[in-house]
Formats: sequence, structure tokens, C-alpha cells
Amino acid sequence: MVGNWASPTVRGSAHEMHSASMADFLNLPLRDADGAFHVVVEAPRGSVVKMKYEPRMNAFVFKRPMQLGISYPYDWGFFPSTMAEDGDPLDAMVLFGAPTWPGTVIASTPIGVVRVVQKDDGENAPIRNDRVIVVPVEDRRLEHVHDLAPRVIEELEQFFVTASKNAGKHVTIEGWEGPKNASETILEAAEKYVRRAPE
Repeated sequence: MVGNWASPTVRGSAHEMHSASMADFLNLPLRDADGAFHVVVEAPRGSVVKMKYEPRMNAFVFKRPMQLGISYPYDWGFFPSTMAEDGDPLDAMVLFGAPTWPGTVIASTPIGVVRVVQKDDGENAPIRNDRVIVVPVEDRRLEHVHDLAPRVIEELEQFFVTASKNAGKHVTIEGWEGPKNASETILEAAEKYVRRAPE
């Protein structure tokens, strides 16, 4: 017997339904209830694709493939409710032994900041584009990590330079600073942030 099945009524536009089902990652609180800094992951460790959160689509989008032989050494993302000097959220790299996935929010402790000056092809003036290195608060194996080994610093510098060159950007590494300056960099970027109005 064939029943008289009615199609369910779906209310609201596709944009409304999508927006309601996904967080506005740019406007998430910078810190959790315990004061740890939130990092939103865009490209997970091991990814050979540059992913970026696109607020107008409220989605993580494919930007470009990485250069052959290059992948993200650790989860890559940003601090929500911040604005760096390049106009984007402040960049973050999460020192952790396994990948997560785009959209994961990690409560983190900053352990350092690499000072970077970047110049895009066709642009006259270089801009600062620092990267903050963090460790997850909930990974107790890393709770005593407060700096990076010289070899790790060297390899991360090589990654930043190589990955940027493939995107038509030229970066100069100006040096590394510790946890205190890393936290101050995050807070300075938070002061510059203007909350984005809902689309």
C-alpha cells in the first residue's frame, strides 16, 4: 500500500539554515572561562592544501595547493576577535602531535611569536604578519613547554618562507620572542578588532 507521504516543509533560505548551523568563527570569544586563548583551526597538520575561513560564506574554503613536498607541520589557524596589521585575524600555529580539522577550537597557551615582515608581489610597502606559536591547554604532555628547540625554530622558519613564496609573497624573519611577548601580541590584536556585524 502506498501511503500519502507529504514532503516536509522547510522554512528559511539556504543561507539562513547554513548560518544557523555553523558558528561565526571570527566573532568567537578570544578567551575561554579560564583565560586560555582560543585558536580556530583552518588547515590541520599534514594538510597539503591552504584552507581559509571565509566569513561571507561562513565556511572554510580551498585557497590553493601547497608547493609539492610541503605540508603544514602543525595545525594552522587564527585567534578569533583579533585583527593583525595585515587586516586579517592574527595567525596561530598549534604545536601538537596529531591533526584536528577545520573549525576545531583549541584552548591554548602561547609559547612564542615569530616576527615576520611580508611583501606581496605588486605591493610597494611591506607589512608585518607575525605568527604566534601555542600549545593546547588540555595536552598535559606539553604543559611544561615554554619554548622551542633551535632545530624546530629553524625548520619552522623554512616552512614560513617556502609556503609564502608559493603564494607570491616574500617574507623576512626578523626574530623570535617568548611567551610574554606572544601574549602581548595577541592582546594588541584584540584591541584593534572591530566586531563584524552578521551578514
